[in-house]
Amino acid sequence: MGLKGFFLLAVLSLSALSLCSSFAEEEQGNGLVMNFYKETCPQAEDIIREQVKLLYKRHKNTAFSWLRNIFHDCAVQSCDASLLLDSTRRSLSEKETDRSFGLRNFRYIETIKEAVERECPGVVSCADILVLSARDGIVSLGGPYIPLKTGRRDGRRSRADVVEQFLPDHNESISAVLDKFAAMGINTPGVVALLGAHSVGRTHCVKLVHRLYPEVDPALNPDHVPHMLKKCPDSIPDPKAVQYVRNDRGTPMILDNNYYRNILDNKGLLIVDHQLANDKRTKPYVKNMAKSQDYFFKEFSRAITLLSENNPLTGTKGEIRRQCNLANKHHEDP
Repeated sequence: MGLKGFFLLAVLSLSALSLCSSFAEEEQGNGLVMNFYKETCPQAEDIIREQVKLLYKRHKNTAFSWLRNIFHDCAVQSCDASLLLDSTRRSLSEKETDRSFGLRNFRYIETIKEAVERECPGVVSCADILVLSARDGIVSLGGPYIPLKTGRRDGRRSRADVVEQFLPDHNESISAVLDKFAAMGINTPGVVALLGAHSVGRTHCVKLVHRLYPEVDPALNPDHVPHMLKKCPDSIPDPKAVQYVRNDRGTPMILDNNYYRNILDNKGLLIVDHQLANDKRTKPYVKNMAKSQDYFFKEFSRAITLLSENNPLTGTKGEIRRQCNLANKHHEDP
């Protein structure tokens, strides 16, 4: 073989190695894989699924909590269960912020964790439990089954001061909401689909009275206003009183595309709902999802997958918490 032939062979070999390497990197991705616990805790996903079913049977509103958890945890820096951590002497936690108002039922995540720990102590992260309970909660609400990867590890810190920077707010402009989701790799139809989670659950009066007092927002459907005023009779609601309006009066316990028909009819409760149905960037997708539940579920599944894979801690990063509300080091403090 001549020098030229040898050189060409070397180049081809290097190219092949590079290609194999890039395929390996793509395969590995962010360190998450399907069935991460198949060897270390093969019953993990079944235990989580059964616990979700059991808890949902006893307390129907837990499914809303699980759905909100994945949004409030994964959108803030990382899918690392930082949302579940208690405040410490040094820092206020994410769940103590105003933005987390109405989030509850964290104790049920702890119930699931305890069941998993009985089977496989110290193996399954709270972050994976949070994500998988959301997946199974979506099914409980009549939504699609979304295959999600596992292998997340738990963060050790929860910082209230970073929440506003990352978490989209219902009073922000639609541009700001789209930008924050885009930073997580979620495009416009994905954002429209994720907000379809407003199809279930309820909105507390403290979050919507600005649309009713001192004057009713003219953008609201006048047929819907009397119901809202009845449910939220005070311009300054008592935050301790559980005053709320169901997001979807038609099918309040079912994750479906009724939300899109409602917001096209100006029955969205939040500013972001109204903007979603009227902004030229999002309205075409709202119309398509109002027409087709299959399209909504397809985009919703894709967006939840991307959200669940936002900057996870994997490998040797983070830890596997023994208790979801406490970083492990706190167990060792005197």
